[in-house]
Amino acid sequence: MDSKTLHFLSQLAENNNRDWFQENRKLYDASKADMEQLVGYLITEVGKFQDLGNLQVKECLLRINRDIRFSKNKAPYKNNLSAGIGPGGKSSGKIDYYIQVQPHDQTFIGGGMWETTTEQLARFRQEIDYNADELKAIISKDDFREYFPEIHGEVLKTTPKGYSKEHPEIDLLKHKQLFFIHKYSDKEVASRDFGAMVLKGIGLLKPFTDYMNYVLYEHAAEH
Repeated sequence: MDSKTLHFLSQLAENNNRDWFQENRKLYDASKADMEQLVGYLITEVGKFQDLGNLQVKECLLRINRDIRFSKNKAPYKNNLSAGIGPGGKSSGKIDYYIQVQPHDQTFIGGGMWETTTEQLARFRQEIDYNADELKAIISKDDFREYFPEIHGEVLKTTPKGYSKEHPEIDLLKHKQLFFIHKYSDKEVASRDFGAMVLKGIGLLKPFTDYMNYVLYEHAAEH
């Protein structure tokens, strides 16, 4: 990506108000176009190993405007550009590949269980109770662990209802969220190879997101 995009986002974080944003609208438009180019590249390349349908760039990009209705933070804009890439785009409701471009080495690719319903969480725990080996085989592979070394997300401090604290998979069962991220430095983001780096991350995430989408959505539809 263009280093100017990171510079714009850094400036926006320091001048997060509508007047400054409108005065620098051309810089935002150029940064948005830069993000669109990255997403377009990823749609094309991911489409070679996963059916994305007729996915369009605009279906993936998230708004830079923040929803401030119920937030104490009234800053009108996010200090990042982001997109959700997967079948159906950002609004599919399913687990996709989330890319967030943010300065100061905060850019990352991620994916996993984040905003789940009570029913989905129950299905996840039921699957782990029944057969945790399939998930563990995916997330314990050397290349996966090297790129995504730790699990992110909320974990119960107590034992989930209906499960023994002696359960052999109690650590996984305590997870309310199960999300993996890989961060990129600003230098990597501004490099010519950034798109290929993100594509590598998506390729490594795919077996995990496939598994989670099956457990949370497709498996439920079969019953």
